[in-house]
Amino acid sequence: METLNAIIQTLLLWLQNPETLIASVGLVGLTIIIFAETGLLIGFFLPGDSLLFSAGLFAAGGHLDIWSLAWILTVAAILGDATGYWIGRKLGSTLYDRPDSMLFKRKHLDQTREFYEKHGGKTIILARYIPIVRTFAPTVAGVAGMSYRSFAIFNVVGAFLWIWSLLFAGYLLGRTVPGIKDYIHVIVVGIVVLSVLPIVFKWLKVRGASASTAVEESN
Repeated sequence: METLNAIIQTLLLWLQNPETLIASVGLVGLTIIIFAETGLLIGFFLPGDSLLFSAGLFAAGGHLDIWSLAWILTVAAILGDATGYWIGRKLGSTLYDRPDSMLFKRKHLDQTREFYEKHGGKTIILARYIPIVRTFAPTVAGVAGMSYRSFAIFNVVGAFLWIWSLLFAGYLLGRTVPGIKDYIHVIVVGIVVLSVLPIVFKWLKVRGASASTAVEESN
């Protein structure tokens, strides 16, 4: 139990400080994290956006090769989504009957399904920038029976946009703005806030609709 607590505490420390995480796990660890967040349902809590931006800053400092990062992480993101898709195709609608656990929440699946029903195939691209949704989007597409050919196109385009935009944003800032690394914590918080804004707006919209319905029923 003490060992498990130590592992959890270390993981939480890493998630709070992306640069420490990157320095600890290197390119191999980053590849595994990106794959897990996009392909495995248990990876929804991983900090993809802030991690990619921080990796770009790290590369700007000469600690990692930016081109190796870009290509390898893009492949990991593509393979991750493809894995999630086939999980959805294999499990089908039975996935919605799975009970909640510490690493699986039915509500996350339901939220992603609503997003998919609204945006269709574009969800695979848009979801790349939305925490939690990006983990479940490929699985929902598989459950919905989206053709793999269409999915693969959205998958590849989304992976390149997500990885390269955030990675090179961090890299270019790191190369052109002196002392930018001193503000990494502020930047990471900003990225997290921007990432969750779509979820907040969705929640406010649903809450507003529910309130309106309640008022109409009371009248």
